[in-house]
Amino acid sequence: MQAARCPTDELSLSNCAVVSEKDLQSGQHVSVTTTPNHKFVFTVKTHHTVAAGSIAFSLPQRKWAGLSIGQEVEVAGYNFDKSKQCIGAMTIEIDFLQKKSTDSSPYDSDKMAAEFIQQFNNQGFSVTQQLVFSFCDKLFGLVVKDIEAMDASILRGEPASGKKQKIDCGLMVGNSQVVFEKAPSSSLTLVGKAKTKEQRQTIINPEWNFEKMGIGGLDREFSDIFRRAFASRVFPPDIVEQMGCKHVKGIMLFGPPGCGKTLMARQIGKMLNAREPKVVNGPEILNKYVGESEANIRKLFADAEEEQKRLGANSGLHIIIFDELDAICKQRGTGASSTGVHDTVVNQLLSKIDGVEQLNNILVIG
Repeated sequence: MQAARCPTDELSLSNCAVVSEKDLQSGQHVSVTTTPNHKFVFTVKTHHTVAAGSIAFSLPQRKWAGLSIGQEVEVAGYNFDKSKQCIGAMTIEIDFLQKKSTDSSPYDSDKMAAEFIQQFNNQGFSVTQQLVFSFCDKLFGLVVKDIEAMDASILRGEPASGKKQKIDCGLMVGNSQVVFEKAPSSSLTLVGKAKTKEQRQTIINPEWNFEKMGIGGLDREFSDIFRRAFASRVFPPDIVEQMGCKHVKGIMLFGPPGCGKTLMARQIGKMLNAREPKVVNGPEILNKYVGESEANIRKLFADAEEEQKRLGANSGLHIIIFDELDAICKQRGTGASSTGVHDTVVNQLLSKIDGVEQLNNILVIG
């Protein structure tokens, strides 16, 4: 048969190859052989616009199978062995189909899984298969990452044997389980139980030796800092999300000159498995131009904001260290200048640390 382009957008979302009514019947499963070593399984639908002798594929299907328009392929019937090839669990990588249509709204993975099974029930799926999925008026690009066969004991009505078997190709049935996994660097936010646990980065650098910190006589102070600022960051992001916890976002170190405030701040930054801390001298924030001082504050938080939007709870920690913080954070209303620049700098800093769009991936040390 000859490969062709899918006739309608609606059929492209069906994840089916489309053929003429004269060739095959809707719901049949076929294997498409492109080369002697490459065989792909599809479920077919019929449509009157497809010419006899042609088989139409959507763009994701053509990408997956390496097909081009007009290519000759060998098509044969395919029968699933329902004792071995019914899908018990399937892991799917998900991301927005078009980057320009991204948003920060949370998507319920449980409803998404139920909708997926309803749309694609009794269809064949293979590992690495690409498809498009419509949910809540949004289009998502999916890639099948892993398929686990349903326990044959369950199919016979017997207690589950507990054996898990990986398969390359399987048939979606009504009681299959679907789990969604967010694509790397995706800005998609998934909630619910039908999602994989996000890989987390350990907050403490495993190669760090605490004896080399070079901080003597401050054991009690350092243990207080560690317990207050980093204890919540040791837990996985999904546990913190379920408990509704908010990480501590700032530490204030105060004392007479030479007592180790700046030294401790620097060593904390090295100890953590985070980006290189941004060390800022307080007076450097101030600028002779109106509005530039506030802009300097915003620039310090720009990287953390961008990564929070992109990676969500799995974003890495960004550390900002203000040395001589009292140079910019004076009590509001006490400044003698007509511009009130010290007041607006304090306002800008507070709005970034704990404003409307809260950042959960920052630690400010002053």
